[in-house]
Amino acid sequence: MKSARIRSSAAALKQAPDEKSETADEALCGMRVDVLEDGGEWLRVRTDYLYEGWVSGHDLCVGDEVLQRWSSMPQKLVWQACADVLDVPKVQGRIVAGLYRGSLLGVTEESQNGYRKVNLCDGRMGWIWEGFLTDPPSDWKRKEPKELRGALVQTACLYLGVQYRWGGKTPLGIDCSGLCSMAYLLNGIKICRDSHILSEFPMRKISLDRIEAGDLLFFPGHVAMYMGNGRYIHSTAGDNCHGVVVNSLDPGAPDYRGDLPKKLLCCGSIFV
Repeated sequence: MKSARIRSSAAALKQAPDEKSETADEALCGMRVDVLEDGGEWLRVRTDYLYEGWVSGHDLCVGDEVLQRWSSMPQKLVWQACADVLDVPKVQGRIVAGLYRGSLLGVTEESQNGYRKVNLCDGRMGWIWEGFLTDPPSDWKRKEPKELRGALVQTACLYLGVQYRWGGKTPLGIDCSGLCSMAYLLNGIKICRDSHILSEFPMRKISLDRIEAGDLLFFPGHVAMYMGNGRYIHSTAGDNCHGVVVNSLDPGAPDYRGDLPKKLLCCGSIFV
C-alpha cells in the first residue's frame, strides 16, 4: 500500500470519483493518507483517522524522493486560521501557498525578519510568519486531564463564527463532526470523523450526569462539545443558525436550544 501526502491547501474527499460527488471530508496540506485504489485521475485514500474517500490526483504527493526528504525534516503545525507561505520573507512576497490551521510543514533552521523558511511536501519552498506555527501535539495520554479538557474547549472556540460547510474542516467552513474532530486532532487525539462513537477510537459512552468540559454530546446526525456549566459549542445549520455557535442545555438560559436536548442519544468521553 502506497502512502501519500496532501499537497493542496484542503483536498476534498469525495464519496465517489467525480467532482460533482458529495464532499465527505477535507484533508489538509501535509496530512498523510494511504492510497487504497488508483483510478487514474481519482484515487481512493484512507486518512490516519480511518476516513475513506476519493481525492483528485492533483491534490496528492505520492511517495517519491522529494516526499521522503520532506518526511524526514522537523515539522511544525500551522495554528493560525489562515496563513500564507511567501516566496520571500516580507509582506510584499508572492504567495506560494495559502494554508489553514492544522496543516503540516517541514521547517529549516533559517529565519529572517520574523519569518521561518519552510518546505511543503511537494518540494515547494517559502517563508511563513513564525508566530503562525506551533509544535505538533505531544502524546495526549501524558497530559493532565484538566489541562487537556481545557485545551479541547479552547481549540473548538477558535472556530466560533465560522460558517457551516458540509464536509468542511477549515476556518472557511466546518461541519459539526469536523469541528469536534479537528479540536481533538489538533490536540493529538484521533476520533471518529462522523457523529458516532466507534471502538477503533478512544471515545467511550458515558451518562449525561458524568459529562465534563471537552466531552461530546451525540444527537441523530449531529455532535457537539460540552464546555461546562450546561453550555456546548457546535457547528449547526439548524435553528436559524449557520455556523459555529454556543448554546445551553439549561431551559432558563437565553441561548437554550429546545430541539436538541430531547434528541440526545448519548455522551462520549476519552477520559474513562
